[in-house]
Amino acid sequence: MKKTPRIVQRIIEAINQADTICIAGHVRPDGDCIGAQLGLGLALRAEGKRVSVWNEDQTPEKLAFLDPEGLLERPRGNGDFDCVIAVDSASYERLGSVVEHIKNRRILINIDHHASNTRFGDINWVRTREPSTGELVFRLLKYARWPITPRIADCLFTAVSTDTGSFQYPSTRPATFVVAGELVKRGANLGTICREVYQSFPLSRVKLLRYLFSRFRLIHKNQIAYFWLRPADFARSGADPADAEGLIDHLRAIEPVIVACVFEQVEPELIRVSFRSKRPSVDVNLIASQFGGGGHAAAAGARIVGTPQVVQRKVLAAVRRALDTND
Repeated sequence: MKKTPRIVQRIIEAINQADTICIAGHVRPDGDCIGAQLGLGLALRAEGKRVSVWNEDQTPEKLAFLDPEGLLERPRGNGDFDCVIAVDSASYERLGSVVEHIKNRRILINIDHHASNTRFGDINWVRTREPSTGELVFRLLKYARWPITPRIADCLFTAVSTDTGSFQYPSTRPATFVVAGELVKRGANLGTICREVYQSFPLSRVKLLRYLFSRFRLIHKNQIAYFWLRPADFARSGADPADAEGLIDHLRAIEPVIVACVFEQVEPELIRVSFRSKRPSVDVNLIASQFGGGGHAAAAGARIVGTPQVVQRKVLAAVRRALDTND
């Protein structure tokens, strides 16, 4: 292991000096967020820390196997924490309602890998070249010499695997495979992880997928694919928003498509838009940033206020401009 970077030394020192710690994740948590939170939370509990792990939203069903003890909770009360660690969140606002419960704190640590990160912490460890926050947490645990148990390895392998598209995305680096291999050596159960994360979709998700394939649209010489999810779609299918995670990848996989968009109507005039790009020259983080969002070059999102018609028109126009600029 290389010499511990100064920023990581500061994080370890802050954690060592803390007794009560909250590990906070972003709204609509994905595998990287949940895996990083739980992996770090389990490690710090083993070090004798009093740890709370909070998210605004419930854990997606496919990731519940990582948390049999129910360590992950929705925020409650006004916590009084020595240290709050935000993981995988590009901005303070992305923590959602958790922010109302973590105001009583001594220090805020921000660990993330998004290019759009706003450096909102007192200590900011933001590594945009890393494909996942789970990989950063793995490195933190190794630098600190905290044991990585098989349960922690499961959590961190899930984080790394899901945020690299099971090691398919261009962000995956040689070091990522080294980290994955180390986690397997430390007990990560690939059979269980693959079955739970990739091979156990609920029927409600399959119904959403049926809607997608029957109603998606192709425009701009079939280079843009888009799809709408409305409250009625979730009601008819019996699905919840977590079931929509990853649906966009089916659109991106269509051969002529360069940019895929999913519009989700959260409220009558609040639209959540997800973007995916499979051309390195088309940076959807830049597109999302035009609407107050962000993320990565190949995957980003934004929450946009406006009617569905207006939001769709503005977003698709921005995507067209990005494609035309890169022709």
